[in-house]
Amino acid sequence: MRSPRAWASSVRDRPRRRRQWLERRLPGRRGAERAARRRRWAWRLAAGAAAAGWYAADSLRHRREGASGYNLETEVAVECGDFVRAAEALTGAPISDGNDVELLINGERIFPVLLETIRSAEQTLCVLTYVYWRGDIACEVAAAIAERARAGVECNVILDALGAAKMDAALVREMEESGVRVIRFRPPKPYALRRLANRTHRRLLIADGRVGMTGGVGIASEWEGDADGPDHWRDTHVRVRGPVVRGLQGAFAESWLEATGEVLAGDGYLPDLEPIEDGGRMQLVRSSAGVGDTNVEALYYLAIAAAARSVDITAAYFVPRPAFIDALGRAAERDVEVRILVPGPHIDKDFVRVAGRAAYEQLLDSGVRLFEYQPTMLHAKTMVVDGVWSSVGTVNFDNRSFQLHDEVTLCVWDDGFAGLLDDAFEADLARAEEIDPARWKRRGPVRRTGEAASRLARREL
Repeated sequence: MRSPRAWASSVRDRPRRRRQWLERRLPGRRGAERAARRRRWAWRLAAGAAAAGWYAADSLRHRREGASGYNLETEVAVECGDFVRAAEALTGAPISDGNDVELLINGERIFPVLLETIRSAEQTLCVLTYVYWRGDIACEVAAAIAERARAGVECNVILDALGAAKMDAALVREMEESGVRVIRFRPPKPYALRRLANRTHRRLLIADGRVGMTGGVGIASEWEGDADGPDHWRDTHVRVRGPVVRGLQGAFAESWLEATGEVLAGDGYLPDLEPIEDGGRMQLVRSSAGVGDTNVEALYYLAIAAAARSVDITAAYFVPRPAFIDALGRAAERDVEVRILVPGPHIDKDFVRVAGRAAYEQLLDSGVRLFEYQPTMLHAKTMVVDGVWSSVGTVNFDNRSFQLHDEVTLCVWDDGFAGLLDDAFEADLARAEEIDPARWKRRGPVRRTGEAASRLARREL
């Protein structure tokens, strides 16, 4: 008689013995299963190879993916006429005199001015934003826009379909029921998957075609306060008056035309704008995704190449491609003081920080100074060159801004305004940690591996 253990082992082996018996009786079955598995894997590999080939071919269409950038054949100074004419010619954006600009730092100062500008609209109001999330300010802005619509003002709002996906639907209904025309910009569609990454990253507010605002702020609780803690972000915005406002209105009208097929015209949108006495020289540069070098990218190259004394950059997302690393390094090597301020531990997208750090060693070796902001998320996007030329807008120092997104930036030729940005920059540096070159070289292999891997995704960052 078999023992209980032998009997249990026999029971366990029955499925295996039956499978072996079937394989002997049906010798072709196993081969058919293997062939089916091979076909499934072949299909997956073919699909993966096709996707990789498409991505590689699409990348090669963009010259900016190469390591080389521009060469500035003639020395020009940012304050001279040669630079002004080159900036206008490269970007196609007109430069006008007689403009006034207010610098606004952090939500504590930005939002009161933004609400005041909305409430001042008498004929038309145009609002475009990438970020519209939640919080008290989100409700206040929606209520202010809805009130203007009920008062008879033509109110047009563009929300990026992805960037504003977290917005409370009740706020959209509130505005629409009051007569506001609300548009979701480039919503995802099965036949337009390639456009999914091409967002409008612009932030624009224009009242009556006469007063405009732009900068980095989003309409959400994260931007409330005064960068006084991790929950309140650091950002920079501006309000402008004068002929340059037409550039802001044009940037909005461009997006509105794409989304609706409607042309915004007439005195309510495009009034005659007289120069302001003692006003300054300004330019509103806008760029959109496309093949080749975008307007903003070309302008930034020009400004860095023209720098003779200093370049101060504040970048919420800093992932420079090789050509920009070279341009910044060459500036430092010709004794230009190059300082770059980026987010520290409170960045909202840590993988972007890792990718940006992949450029640190080459920049540090060239003499560029790098600082990481410590108190909260740094979301500002500014650049000051030689204490004369400044840029404030929505442009990050990465490929998404230079290649994939619709962007705007206000350029100002004025040492007084540059001085205000300088003061803000120095205050931010006092709350930042400078990267020590010697210590950076001693970072561990795990960090180095992460940085190297992130280079593969640089085009999407």
